Amino acid sequence: MTSDGKWSFFPLFFRVADRRVLVVGGGEVAARKVRLLARSRARIEIVARELNEELLALSEAQAVRHLGTEFEASRLDSCALVIAATDDPELNRRIAAEADARGIPVNAVDDPQASSFVTPSIVDRWPVVIAIGTEGLAPVLGRRLREKLETLLPAAYGRLAQFMGERRERVQQALAQPQRRGLWERFLDSPGAEAVLSGAAEAAADAELQKLLDGEPVRGEVYLVGAGPGDPDLLTFRALRLMQQCDVVLYDALLPSSILDLVRRDAERIYVGKRRARHTLPQEQINSELVRLALEGKRVLRLKGGDPFVFGRGGEEIQELAAAGIPFQVVPGITAANGCAAYAGIPLTHRDHAQACIFVTGHQRADGKLALHWDALARPGQTVVIYMGLNSLPELCQALIEHGLPTDWPAAVVEQGTSVNQRVIAATLGTLAAEVQAAQVRGPALTIVGSVVSLRDQLRWFDKA
Repeated sequence: MTSDGKWSFFPLFFRVADRRVLVVGGGEVAARKVRLLARSRARIEIVARELNEELLALSEAQAVRHLGTEFEASRLDSCALVIAATDDPELNRRIAAEADARGIPVNAVDDPQASSFVTPSIVDRWPVVIAIGTEGLAPVLGRRLREKLETLLPAAYGRLAQFMGERRERVQQALAQPQRRGLWERFLDSPGAEAVLSGAAEAAADAELQKLLDGEPVRGEVYLVGAGPGDPDLLTFRALRLMQQCDVVLYDALLPSSILDLVRRDAERIYVGKRRARHTLPQEQINSELVRLALEGKRVLRLKGGDPFVFGRGGEEIQELAAAGIPFQVVPGITAANGCAAYAGIPLTHRDHAQACIFVTGHQRADGKLALHWDALARPGQTVVIYMGLNSLPELCQALIEHGLPTDWPAAVVEQGTSVNQRVIAATLGTLAAEVQAAQVRGPALTIVGSVVSLRDQLRWFDKA
């Protein structure tokens, strides 16, 4: 862009299918250009004295055609595009001048002034293709922007574009021009689009499209999303996408603000937090609320810490949704056992320590006792991870000792795992409860029992405490 804010290069997409594209050069720079061109259906031809291994392999596989060793202006005739990618800037400029004189678009690598076009950074979600240009001034910045977009755009957007393209004629026959755009916008907000993006059968998306064509209102959908153990960097791409497009979110008590801040700003927020012996909403009422909101046509995000299917009661919620005929999808999250153990430097399995891993919950029964299979838990050669066991920690440790584990058996409590406030109290079954009490552990905590805990001093990486 010039100093007056006007473009020097006009952004466009150029048809190259079944047309000659000439690349002059046989080294790594030329290979990068050929790599990009190979994603098109262009007929790629190369002029170079020598080809590097990558280009030689392409030539032998007849994916490209090696014309000769020296550049001759006659090679430009009938070309659709030319790329001058030699290690000789003067030769590149001469090639560019010859191509320009013939009215052929040409790119001289690293020389915007000699080029009539520049190659952008590309995000490929075919048939959705996004090109990022900086007018040749800051290609590294263009690549950095491409990297950011790569993380934001699911690969399935290409599948969605294909789905819509294959049904354009169907919509054109059913609706007049002014109505079509509105229908497609409603479809993109519907469970039909989500069915395509999530990889479900196309029949489900077709059924939603037909309902829209028939004039039925858009149905709501529920997204059951695992938010992981606390660090927002551990969210999946799909979780972030759904968090950004929901109309309303029902969220739990243990979710940090750093994760809630990633939810769409104008989404309605409903706190349904659960802590031990203190439930804002009973589970049955949460289930009913999910159904009610979806029946109103809303996109409902049920955001849970960890993974929805690991002590998260997600199965109960989708049973209710399935019974009511509400579309839903489940996005797994990193469960606390995986996240907290990794950030604490405690591998859940290890060839020399544990060949199995068991997840249990430390909730007490109404009579105050723990109903666990102690004989199965109190064994060497495995790791036991106890969720929600902080309040019953003395009983847990004592029961494991009574059923056969030694008092010096390694055990640890991880408080606020994966967060900047993480604390790890590594001790033994005989001392852990007292050390946790002395440390005044109050936050969300996970207990890990097994000889793998002894590896923490060697493998700790996230904290120095």
